[in-house]
Amino acid sequence: MNTEKAVIFDLDGVIVDTAKYHFLAWRKLANDLGFDFTKAQNEELKGVSRVESLKKILNWGNKELSEEEFNHQMKLKNDNYLSYIDKMDESEILPGVQKILDFLKENNIPYALGSASKNAKHILEKIHLKNSFTAIVDGTDVSKAKPDPEVFLIAAKRLQRNPEQCIVFEDAVAGIEAANRGGMLSIGIGEEKTLFEANYIFNDFTEISIEFFKKILKK
Repeated sequence: MNTEKAVIFDLDGVIVDTAKYHFLAWRKLANDLGFDFTKAQNEELKGVSRVESLKKILNWGNKELSEEEFNHQMKLKNDNYLSYIDKMDESEILPGVQKILDFLKENNIPYALGSASKNAKHILEKIHLKNSFTAIVDGTDVSKAKPDPEVFLIAAKRLQRNPEQCIVFEDAVAGIEAANRGGMLSIGIGEEKTLFEANYIFNDFTEISIEFFKKILKK
């Protein structure tokens, strides 16, 4: 189809559900430090960098760590998380995602990953999607966390598109805000009561028809 648009996907909660693995790894860290960590708290960490996430968790647990111990705990958490994602395969691609990726590929519409995760490339390798993206922007490429739009602006540049030509799929409030601040069209994947600032909201990709997708690509 004839369009100048491009698409940017977040990773966690959009392409795959790694939030469950983050939860298990963060909960182990909190438990090892002597306090608990809930699924509700885990939701608040969506789209937040690892450093800022640990700061939040320590604040919830009323704990203070030296810089050396802080860095040590971050590494322990990441090692634990990596042990989970090392077992991932393409079966963990969320329902309906492949349909959209296939449509984009068939119509030569470029698409990028825009994720805060420093493990993004590793995850894409495990689920056999790394080579399908036109560009990958992850936590190693950015200095500012969402809701700053930096990650999406870098992705737009690598896709050779202006921000207003880009459509962003996000599951986090911070990510939706980042897309909006970047001047892009935002599509929320998740609950309407949480992602109400998105231009469009769907519970998951199975609700997104190709006809709808064609319509927004022409806008």
